[in-house]
Amino acid sequence: MTNKILTLHPEGKKGVNIDLGKYNLIKQTILDILRTHGEIQYRELNKMVIEDLQHKFSGSIPWYVVTVKLDLEARGIIERIPNTSPHVVRISSTAI
Repeated sequence: MTNKILTLHPEGKKGVNIDLGKYNLIKQTILDILRTHGEIQYRELNKMVIEDLQHKFSGSIPWYVVTVKLDLEARGIIERIPNTSPHVVRISSTAI
């Protein structure tokens, strides 16, 4: 049996149970990209994660990116920059 994590949602919606290993891999990749690039448009972040993991990951990378990104927002680790369209994300100033 694999370890799971129940993800959170920044709007309080019900999260999903996902494989902890996949969660950690996506989380680390997102955080590495944000540490390197600072603020980044979500679609660029998604593209970079796909490029980095396309040969190392089984499953829908874009779905996991959305799920983990929302979880990281709900936990206060990353944040959306207000009034940006398309939306831009960065590591939360409270997480540093």
